[in-house]
Amino acid sequence: MTNERTWGPVALQNGLTRFQIWAPAETLLSLELKGKLLPMMRSQDGWHRVEVEAAVGSAYRFILSDGRRVADPASRQQQLDLNGPSILMDSNSFPWQADGWRGRAWEEAVIYEIHVGAFTEQGTFRAAAERIAHLAQIGITAIEIMPLAHFPGKRGWGYDGVLQFAPHAAYGPPDDLRRLVDAAHRHGIMVFLDVVYNHFGPEGNSLPTYAPQFFRPDVSTPWGAAIDFRQSEVRSYFVENVLYWLKEFRLDGLRFDAIDQIEDGGDLHILEEIAKTVRSDITDRHVHLITENPANSTDLLAPREGGRYYKADWNDDFYHAMHVAVTGEDTGYYEPFSHEPWEKLRKIMTEGYFEAGKAVLGGNPPPSRALAPTSFIHFLQNHDQVGNRAKGDRLHLGINRQLYRALVEILMLSPQIPMLFMGDDHLSLRPFHFFADYQGKLAKAVRDNRPKEAANFGGVPDEMAQADIPDPNELKTFTRSKLNWNESDTEGAAAWGDFLRRLISVRQRLIVPLLKKARAHSATAIAAREGCLFLDWQLGSKTLQLRANLSNEPVSRPQDVGDVIYESATADSLELPAFFVTVALQS
Repeated sequence: MTNERTWGPVALQNGLTRFQIWAPAETLLSLELKGKLLPMMRSQDGWHRVEVEAAVGSAYRFILSDGRRVADPASRQQQLDLNGPSILMDSNSFPWQADGWRGRAWEEAVIYEIHVGAFTEQGTFRAAAERIAHLAQIGITAIEIMPLAHFPGKRGWGYDGVLQFAPHAAYGPPDDLRRLVDAAHRHGIMVFLDVVYNHFGPEGNSLPTYAPQFFRPDVSTPWGAAIDFRQSEVRSYFVENVLYWLKEFRLDGLRFDAIDQIEDGGDLHILEEIAKTVRSDITDRHVHLITENPANSTDLLAPREGGRYYKADWNDDFYHAMHVAVTGEDTGYYEPFSHEPWEKLRKIMTEGYFEAGKAVLGGNPPPSRALAPTSFIHFLQNHDQVGNRAKGDRLHLGINRQLYRALVEILMLSPQIPMLFMGDDHLSLRPFHFFADYQGKLAKAVRDNRPKEAANFGGVPDEMAQADIPDPNELKTFTRSKLNWNESDTEGAAAWGDFLRRLISVRQRLIVPLLKKARAHSATAIAAREGCLFLDWQLGSKTLQLRANLSNEPVSRPQDVGDVIYESATADSLELPAFFVTVALQS
């Protein structure tokens, strides 16, 4: 693709603004601007354009041949809702303060996932920015924001976005998002954003009306029609969207949702084109591209000249095996890990995936053990695994607290990239539910689907009925999911914050320098009883040694370790106490 932008308004050198929209199914189309209707010129390829004087802040919409008014599919801001009007924006006037920010190396990432609407009581970008200093004090080096693309209603998880360029209006204007990013950079924190390029939301999407070629009639996803990346106009929409988020908001990376549902029949896969474009267009700072790939393919993560296309994948295998091992829940998504979960966990931590899957780009991808351990993001929970549970309950409230503490030690001191979910920094007591803002039949369908989703994440507890699962569309389901920051002011929360700070400090000082030299897992799982993880990773000239006893009784302490860099507590030299972790480095 060329560097010329084809989607959204473009300011021209002659002082005019070019408004443009790809609407191949329309023969006559008009721009509504300042109360006037301006006819647009149609080209043979289906683009409609008009050049006109327009001030920043002007509201505009497109008028279809049947009189319907629609928002710009590349709108940068919406005045009201998905139907418009769209607002003409100036992205070059924001007074950035962290102007010298060049990002951080991937190996330094300690990620903290947030939902802007539930992260604070106010639920805005500005309020989120006020919490950045707290995260920096703990040692968080990256926040990952759940999707922002404008979606139906006033609240939702964001995975049903429709206007991919417009941050949802409920969180504040685009410049407030820039303020959040700027605040993070001033505190040394990277900002990643979830983007959803596998489908559009089920409500408010007008593209099928005037551009049915945007979608494939022969391929569907679990959430609706598949996007047709064989069309050059469709490809340019998403490539431009990637550059928009990374350049105009100075984001440090993107996380691509469910890429196994992105079908592309072209010679150059859209995910490869995106990676190559980012690599060639942004050369003055670190940019990290992340995948969520339930199919467990490794080709996008494989080393290549110039570096990996994508830095890491959310490794659900680690979560599933760990969860089965410590909770005993073994149905739904956990069922494949129900047999010998500790053995599966050892394999995942030393080789990457439990089982690799179909390649995204085709061919024979390398085994996951050939990848560096930093190619995998590990977590004890995230929005999916909390929010899809029947009660929206967090892991630390359902297992022994000492066991949970040991799991956090393993998460932070293993070579994979660790990720926390918002509230994990102060052991939040608040649930996190699935919430939405639909009406009518769609609201009922979403509500009726909750027991099915809960069945995949532990099922419905004996003490509650399916009818007791919170209705996603009720306002109180959303408000209950908001963090209560008063909880972070308690003595216990302060002690937990100190604990995390110590772990992250050990990681950054002693482990991260070795990760920059890691080329493959080169790892060994040492025979151990059930409930124990004895693992070695070869990182350059040193071996990182993890010895963890997650059982409720002491075990003999292994003697084949080097210099201890961390232990859960002072302990007998001959035993590993219950729920105890020790980490060492051996030359």
